[in-house]
Amino acid sequence: MPPMPEQTPLPLPDDNGPQPPRAGQPETAEHAAAASAPVDGEHAHLPVPVSAPIGRSGKAPLWARLMHRLVDPWVNLDIEPEAPGAMIDNRPVCYVLEDYGLSNALILDRACHAAGLPSPLQPIPGDPIRRKRAYLALSRRSSPTLIPEAGSAKTHSDSLARLLQAHRNNLALDVQLVPVSIFVGRAPDKQSGWFAVLFSENWALVGRFRRLLAILLNGRNTIVRFSPPVSVRDTVAEQLPPERTVRKLSRVLRTHFHRIRESVIGPDLSTRRLLVDQVLAAESVKQAIADQARRDNTKPEDAWKKAHAMAWEIAADYSNPVVRSASFLLSHVWNRIYAGVLVHHLDKFKDAAPGHEIVYVPSHRSHMDYLLLSYLLYERGIVPPHIFAGINLNLPVVGTLLRKGGAFFARRSFRGNPLYSAVFSEYMAQLVAGGYSIEYFVEGGRSRTGRLLPPKGGVISMTVRAYLRQPRKPVLFQPVYIGYEKLMEGKSYLDELSGRPKQKESIWGLLWNIPKVLRSNFGQVVVNFGEPIELNAVLAEHAPEWDGTPLPDEEKPRWLSDTVDALAQTINVRVNAAADVNPINLLALALLSTPKHAMAEGDLIAQIELSKALLKELPYSDRVTVSPHSPERIIAHGLDINVLRRISHPLGDVLDVVDEDTAVLLSYYRNNVLHLFTAASWIACCFQNNRRMSRQRLVGLGVQLYPFLQAELFLPWTPEQFSARIERTIDVFIQARLLEQVGDDDGGILARNAGQTDEVFRLRAIGHSLQQAFERYYIAISVLVKNGPGTLGSAELESLCQQAAQRLSLLYAPAAPEFFDRTLFRGFIQKLRELKLVWPDENSKLLFDERLDAWARDAKIILGRELRHTIERVSPEAARPQDTAPEPSE
Repeated sequence: MPPMPEQTPLPLPDDNGPQPPRAGQPETAEHAAAASAPVDGEHAHLPVPVSAPIGRSGKAPLWARLMHRLVDPWVNLDIEPEAPGAMIDNRPVCYVLEDYGLSNALILDRACHAAGLPSPLQPIPGDPIRRKRAYLALSRRSSPTLIPEAGSAKTHSDSLARLLQAHRNNLALDVQLVPVSIFVGRAPDKQSGWFAVLFSENWALVGRFRRLLAILLNGRNTIVRFSPPVSVRDTVAEQLPPERTVRKLSRVLRTHFHRIRESVIGPDLSTRRLLVDQVLAAESVKQAIADQARRDNTKPEDAWKKAHAMAWEIAADYSNPVVRSASFLLSHVWNRIYAGVLVHHLDKFKDAAPGHEIVYVPSHRSHMDYLLLSYLLYERGIVPPHIFAGINLNLPVVGTLLRKGGAFFARRSFRGNPLYSAVFSEYMAQLVAGGYSIEYFVEGGRSRTGRLLPPKGGVISMTVRAYLRQPRKPVLFQPVYIGYEKLMEGKSYLDELSGRPKQKESIWGLLWNIPKVLRSNFGQVVVNFGEPIELNAVLAEHAPEWDGTPLPDEEKPRWLSDTVDALAQTINVRVNAAADVNPINLLALALLSTPKHAMAEGDLIAQIELSKALLKELPYSDRVTVSPHSPERIIAHGLDINVLRRISHPLGDVLDVVDEDTAVLLSYYRNNVLHLFTAASWIACCFQNNRRMSRQRLVGLGVQLYPFLQAELFLPWTPEQFSARIERTIDVFIQARLLEQVGDDDGGILARNAGQTDEVFRLRAIGHSLQQAFERYYIAISVLVKNGPGTLGSAELESLCQQAAQRLSLLYAPAAPEFFDRTLFRGFIQKLRELKLVWPDENSKLLFDERLDAWARDAKIILGRELRHTIERVSPEAARPQDTAPEPSE
């Protein structure tokens, strides 16, 4: 053990001196001075023999001796420091415990006997505290149940008050207070049994039964730490009023116990206990409570209780024992259902993280996202974040476990509930100000199509405003990409994509599915840490007028909305830039490009090789990872996890998708990595129905279309950068003999091979992934042109486009699930408005000019004649009111 500095008595602060620091807040110099008893000590371990007689300094009462016979076999003590008697002189001793409890009294008595100290179960001479024993305990504050106006719960010990008064009455009395900290099962190591971890020492108050289990399971790892004594006589000699003296002494003792406990088991991360009071004490929440009372025409006490219930519903209740126990359990689960969990770029995150408040912003595709990220961080020595979760997950038992793991819950909508909005916003602000790491999903919900969903700015805005209010610690947003080879929710996603309503989560549904999940093989999971985003850098770019001065709660600067929007977009861009290309992604890209989702084995191998070559020759970013396996190994893996089946044939085996449901799910995994092939898919699409095309025209049209692709796929390039990427991709295509250039100048003609060669087949497969995006764009333009300017509003256009896409998917082979996703049509229409290609009139109907006709003409380059004709034929017209004849006059 490392040597300890010399121990010194606890100094007493002024009555208005520092309070114990809250968890997550930096400790000030005042706090350090208020509790200068050393946190670390000479950690010598003094095991106490079970058979040792009790009470050398006075025989323990009969009841205590009987209880010792029951408890002693289960307890082994480590006493710190090695010789606590050296700190104590011949004056009477009164021991101070953090809280009452029979087990604490017995453990203290045994430790005192082993150290040769007076027994705490014998009274102090004269029994000044009138307890027939020589110890007292501080009354620890429980969860708040009183409204602020009604005062606060008593926070000092009556025995301590009586001891102080006895010293005023008897000038010859001089008792020394010896603080003693007891920990039954300190923070466990990785070799501890998971059940024992549940009952290890933590910050929560526990009942008798739980304490009994803790002793039975962890009593052999009990620490008793004695601290230097405090002179009661010196405290009374300050001649402060009695009430002020007891408050002052209680406060310094609490601060001391807080520091000792934090040093032994780590900081208190229970936001429920520590943050609810702070939330309800905030001025913004107090005002919201007053407003609620006026609206409800009720007493302020009733509105306060409502706010307290809301805060209690929201707040996390982090528990290290529960998290440690969950890590044991999840280790077995991951090993059973996954072929492996890989993590990339974590070292880069660790380099960037120190000194920052961390906000994890992962992609959201499965409920496993919550567990995976927290588990991986915890296993690598990083404190798990507090997780923003929907209230739908606050199920019986499950909700409690999630809350103990750091989840805090939010209702789906705050609209029409200003009190809830104020409470939740303040809770977020306290997390940010307190330095807690946070995790939330900017997409709002899980993606059902495999693409990133448009980001929602609400929770980002709360984070930014909390930082602007108290810019203590710089904020770092950490994008995280989580990629799966097989989703647990695959079946439910299929049902939702086919039009069935989303099933409400229930504890019974969860329990029913556990055996099935544990028998399944879900392949491999990859967690990639993207390039972090510093909030200060975003503010410097979008809010240069902000000078770092804290902003009041009610102030909402004009630049805030644009800053939040830019930050949300950047998060999604950097999540996509950390994508992982796994074997199922590669199989989906190849097989879904064919009408029957089947390929000869040689063709499938060649297509996988081409996809990997494009990713290598045209790297998307330095954070993208690609499966290192050979095409043959990738195919074998697809067969292993029942995505593919092999059909033997004398002329060569054929590989196809197991069934149509699997094909729809494969479109999900294709969409995970669609953005990585944008330039290649664009070029390939242009040669689906054209054998020749000028290079200049190919690049020009790509740049013209790029804003729509960028908005839909969260691409990172400027138009100029995308133009350069198309040029480089053309060169790669020429090198791979997928295209050839006719002519020597840069603006020459590009041509593909004639006929049905292997190169044409591969080119068609590459272009297929983006083909349906261009079809959707043409549907929207066709519906607009067919109905004419000034006829449709944005919502009407969305609805008609969705109907046309649904009908098109019925007439042809089943399309990808997102083909008629209304959200994608909404994004396209919004981008048309941003580019001023359409604009609203005074009645909010969309107007357009001849430029839209030019867009329709350009579609001929990408879409075949038959498909264009079909789209125009199925594009609906808005219902028009029929002319009515005037009513006859009387």
